[in-house]
Amino acid sequence: MQIIRSEIFSKYPEVIFGFSTKIGLERPAPYFFNLSLSVGDNEEIVKENRRMFFKELELNPDRVVLQKQTHSDIIRYIDKPMTPEESDAMITDKRDLGLAIGVADCTPVFIYDRRKKIIAGIHSGWRGTEKKILLKTLSRLNAEFNSDKKDLIVFIGPSICQNDYEVGEEVALLFDEKFRIKKNNKYLLDVASVNYQMLLDYGLKKEQVEISELCTMEEINLLHSYRRDGKKSGRLLGVIALGEN
Repeated sequence: MQIIRSEIFSKYPEVIFGFSTKIGLERPAPYFFNLSLSVGDNEEIVKENRRMFFKELELNPDRVVLQKQTHSDIIRYIDKPMTPEESDAMITDKRDLGLAIGVADCTPVFIYDRRKKIIAGIHSGWRGTEKKILLKTLSRLNAEFNSDKKDLIVFIGPSICQNDYEVGEEVALLFDEKFRIKKNNKYLLDVASVNYQMLLDYGLKKEQVEISELCTMEEINLLHSYRRDGKKSGRLLGVIALGEN
């Protein structure tokens, strides 16, 4: 099983983090190593995939929380295991409780407050980014937990890169021109960079943020991509948790 790790989180032994790939348990096409129950893959296979992935991270599968991602700006505080509910961001200060973000091209963002010992996971496609779900999560961390921007460590995970993310004018014009390139009658949008800029504007320093250079669309043998593979695409999971260290 191949798992993507975060260099910035590796500096904090109390942080458990892993990001899945297509590679695991020798699963065949079209779904490969898939962690979603909503794409048409065999349910028992997906459940076994999840169990093995969480086991690799040394997490109890019953203590990993997933969400029904709807491209919203709904943020939930999680204090115990629960069945998935609609949201696109989760926050917890509880130990041994994993927050799982599903990915097929959208930008995933993971946050750790190293002083308050709080974590957050965010799913931010163009809709969530336009709604500023990342900024709203940062604001909630500050308002409810007194998180200070200087204590936040952030990993922006693999997502579709600008070269491959073609959108219409109505979407592109929602964002500052520095994040879009016009190509014929379409635009190429850099959603990950919009989120990165949001972090910098909030007051984080560059050294507090790690951005994955992996593109879901281009990493054909490593990552799932809905834009590339369509309805037969599997899904990736990025999981963050606080251990007992």
